[in-house]
Amino acid sequence: MALADTERGVSSCGDSGAQFSEIIELNVGGQVYVTRHKTLIAVPDSLLWNMFSKKSPKELARDSKGRFFLDRDGFLFRYILDYLRDLNLVLPDYFPEKSRLQREADFFQLRDLAKRLNPRVSKENSISEEISQSDTEDGGQQCGSSGGLETLRTMSVSGAMRSPSLDSRKSGYITIGYRGSYTIGRDIQTDAKFRRVARITVCGKTSLAKEVFGDTLNESRDPDRPPERYTSRYYLKYNFLEQAFDKLTEAGFHMVACSSTGTCAYTSNDPNEDKIWTSYTEYVFCRE
Repeated sequence: MALADTERGVSSCGDSGAQFSEIIELNVGGQVYVTRHKTLIAVPDSLLWNMFSKKSPKELARDSKGRFFLDRDGFLFRYILDYLRDLNLVLPDYFPEKSRLQREADFFQLRDLAKRLNPRVSKENSISEEISQSDTEDGGQQCGSSGGLETLRTMSVSGAMRSPSLDSRKSGYITIGYRGSYTIGRDIQTDAKFRRVARITVCGKTSLAKEVFGDTLNESRDPDRPPERYTSRYYLKYNFLEQAFDKLTEAGFHMVACSSTGTCAYTSNDPNEDKIWTSYTEYVFCRE
């Protein structure tokens, strides 16, 4: 039925669809994809169907190399494209970005895909978590009043409701790497000048790193790494270690190891000149 609708849609578009080549290059948020024209128009009345069957190539935005440009999440678009190929959705076992993928499905007007990503059960779980948080806050204010016992019951029930979401979190390790340097002047203590480099590296499983750091994670050096694989090429968009530690703590991680190395060098051959110390430190965090 879907194939019939697709063929009907292509034929009704007149010469517009015929103006596109069979193989199409896309630039989606900086990520390049190459696919067939029939794949992009596989779902009638979707955004891509309208773009590539109702419009001509001249009407669509292009990048500097002539590829059709879409200002959307380049990493998540791979799942959109996979769905368009056979109208089937296959995600990794642990995929923490379903809500973001649902937003992309809504944008591309893929209604069936959006429904699959938004089951009623997940809505009920999110409501339960909101209720348990509000009950916990109210319980702190009522502790010591006549409703104290009832509050404790509510808190225990809320804890039971929240435990499945906590248990579903995957265990694993994340290593934070940090390189910094500082200069010590001739009088050692009073003339120390510290300088921080603007890069904190993140090593570990791709899905864990994205779960913890979200949009603050820079994936430009390893953009196509699957969620179940490991990487050592991510880094953070900020340069404060404490901010990274806060993110890890909020996600249930705790530090289990730390290692540091350092080197010293002179700015010139004169031993009386300033010394430059460079250090590299790694912090290993674990969630069990």
